[in-house]
Amino acid sequence: MSYSGTTTFMPSLGELVLYAFNNIGVRPTSLAQEHFQSARMAANMMLSRWANQGVNLWRVELVTVPLVQGQVQYAVDPSVIMVLDAYVTTANGGASTNRIILPVSRTEYASYPNPAQQGFTTVFWFDRLISPVLNLWPVPDGTSAQTLSYYAVQQIQDANYTSAQNVDIPYRWFEAFADGLTYRLARIWAPPLATAYKAVADESYQIASLQDVENANTYISPQISSYFRN
Repeated sequence: MSYSGTTTFMPSLGELVLYAFNNIGVRPTSLAQEHFQSARMAANMMLSRWANQGVNLWRVELVTVPLVQGQVQYAVDPSVIMVLDAYVTTANGGASTNRIILPVSRTEYASYPNPAQQGFTTVFWFDRLISPVLNLWPVPDGTSAQTLSYYAVQQIQDANYTSAQNVDIPYRWFEAFADGLTYRLARIWAPPLATAYKAVADESYQIASLQDVENANTYISPQISSYFRN
């Protein structure tokens, strides 16, 4: 048996666009500038939809920021879609201790009588503004050097044609992207085919999203002591 010996298949946005147009019967020789303009917009609109549909694991990054005594809010990069797990690291001489902190809603945060109360931070409220911020409570008291670390789901990078750029997706999502793009282009350039390709696109997305999860066990146990006590 003979194999390629490579795992480098990484089509550019342009190649995926040509494939999508071929699916709906639009041949490369008939493509004009307006075809590519609509395809670029369709691709980025679809990536925006994916950001709303769930956690894209390949775009999760760990962000660490130093905590400042008395500071309530911490700026978050506008490209962050959502915040997952967060923890505070406390320096103890040559060692350090991590303690998870939990998310709360706007309503719960608003119920705190003293949002500026200082102590060991136990919760955070992610205010999803255009310029988002993390609100911590209790506010860091500065008794020791502490840092906040959180796993942030980043926005998928823009899809562009320049210099044969690739799409910011992993190998396992290529089919979902191509089928989703085919459906969106069919809505514009081949409406009679749109319904059929929507079913194909939905199936491909479901397959990819079901695999884009962490393979780990979940344990549920009662909390019988204070997690945050000193």
